Amino acid sequence: MSTPSYTIGMIGLGTMGRNLLLNMADHGVAVAGHDTDAGKIALLEEEGQGRQVKGFLSLPEFVASLTSPRTIVLLVPAGKAVDSVIAGLEPLLDKGDLIIDSGNSHFTDTNRRVTELQAKGLHFFGMGVSGGEEGARRGPSMMPGGDPNAYEVVRPVLEAIAAKVDGVPCVTYIGPGASGHFVKMVHNGIEYGLMQLLAETYALLKNGLGLDNEEIAGVFEKWNNGRLASFLVEITRDIFRYKVPETGAYLVDLIKDEAKAKGTGKWTSQASMDLEIPLSLIDTAVSQRDLSKYKKLREQADALYALSSGPIATDKEAFLEKLEQAFYLSMVVSYAQGMHMLAKSSVAYGYNLNLGEIAKIWRGGCIIRSSFLREIYHAYEQNAELEHLLLDPTIAGLVKESLGGAREVLASAITSGVAIPAYASALSYFESFRTGRLPSNLIQAQRDYFGAHTYELIGKEGVFHTQWH
Repeated sequence: MSTPSYTIGMIGLGTMGRNLLLNMADHGVAVAGHDTDAGKIALLEEEGQGRQVKGFLSLPEFVASLTSPRTIVLLVPAGKAVDSVIAGLEPLLDKGDLIIDSGNSHFTDTNRRVTELQAKGLHFFGMGVSGGEEGARRGPSMMPGGDPNAYEVVRPVLEAIAAKVDGVPCVTYIGPGASGHFVKMVHNGIEYGLMQLLAETYALLKNGLGLDNEEIAGVFEKWNNGRLASFLVEITRDIFRYKVPETGAYLVDLIKDEAKAKGTGKWTSQASMDLEIPLSLIDTAVSQRDLSKYKKLREQADALYALSSGPIATDKEAFLEKLEQAFYLSMVVSYAQGMHMLAKSSVAYGYNLNLGEIAKIWRGGCIIRSSFLREIYHAYEQNAELEHLLLDPTIAGLVKESLGGAREVLASAITSGVAIPAYASALSYFESFRTGRLPSNLIQAQRDYFGAHTYELIGKEGVFHTQWH
C-alpha cells in the first residue's frame, strides 16, 4: 500500500474529472485519481507532469494514498454508477472521511445518500459543477451543499480552483442536504430555456429574415458586445462561423436537428410541478427537445402540409432591434422562473438559500454566466426577501422597455409561420404574471359544476358550492 501523501482523490477520470483534478494540481494540491481505464490514468499522469499527480487502477491503493480524513470527489454518471462507487468505497473508508458527488445527480438520490452515509459516520455532500471541460480546467462555478463542517475542510481548495469575478471565487456554501444538486438542477433548467431561445432566434434570422450564417454570427456578435453579453451568446456566434476544414462547409448546417438531453431539464420541470411553481419557458424548452427527436414524423408533416415559414415582411434593421428586446425580456423570464423556484424550494425543503450569493457565483465560470446576472445579484442585494425577480423595480423598468419589441416579434413570427414557442411562452408568462385578475375564476366554476369541488368568493370567507343544473 502507498504511504498516504495525497490531499484529494478523484474517482472518474473522464474529461471533467481529469480537468478538475489538474486544476487542483495547478494550485499546489497533491491529488490522486482512480479509474478502471488504464488509458485515462496514463493521460492524467502525462498532463500532470511536474505536479503532485498520481493515478491508480487499484481502488484500495488509491484510498490508501490519501491523507486522513480522506476527501474523495466522484465524477461518474448519475444514478446507479454513483451508488456502485460508494458501495465499493465504504469498506475502505473510516469515520469522518468525506465523499463529494460532483456529477449531475438527482437531488432525491443525494438526500438518500446523505442520510445513509451519515448513519455510517461518513460525510457526504453533493456539489454542482458548471463550466464544461474548459471551466473544470481553468475555473468552474461550484455549488456545494451538505454538511457545513465538511465543506470547511475543502473550502480553501474549492475557492482556489473556482472562477474569479472581481477577485471573488465563484463558489459558496449553498445549504444543507441536497441543496447543491438542487441549485445545479435549476441552473440547468435556466440553461435549457436560454438555449431554446437562441435556437428560435436562429430560426427567425434564417427563415424569417433570410440571413446567411455570417450575417447570423454578426447579429450574435453585436448582442454579445451589449447587454446580452453571455457565454451562450458568445459560443453561438462562434458556431455560426465554424467551417469544416476539409470542405469549407459550415458545420452547423450539417448537424442533425435532433437535440439530446441528459435529464436535468426534465428533472427541473418535474420538481417544479411538485412545488407548484410555473416554469412555462423551461417546460417548453424541454418539450421542444423531445419534439426534435421525432424527425421522421416532422418530415412527414412537412410534406403533408407543405407550408413555408417566412419571410417576415419588415424592415430588417428595425426588426433586429425589436428582436434584441424580445430576447432580453425572454432571457429575464428564464432567470426569473428559475430564481422563483429556488426561493420556493428554500422554504419547502429548508435549504435557507442565499439567492444573491447564488447569482454572484453564477457570474463566472458557468454555462449561464451573463452580464444580466449583475442585475440579479443587485436585486437580491437590495432586498434579500425578494419573492420574484420581476418584482424588482430596476428589472421591471428594463422589462417595460423591452415589452413592445417582444410583442411585435411574436406577432410577426406567428403571421409568418415561424415557430418560436419559447419566446411565446416567456411573453405569455409575463403577461399572466403582471395581470392582477386572471380568468381562473371560470376554471373554479367549471370544477364546481362538474365535480362539486367548491370555490371561494371575493371578499367573503369560506368555501361555496352551487347546484348549477
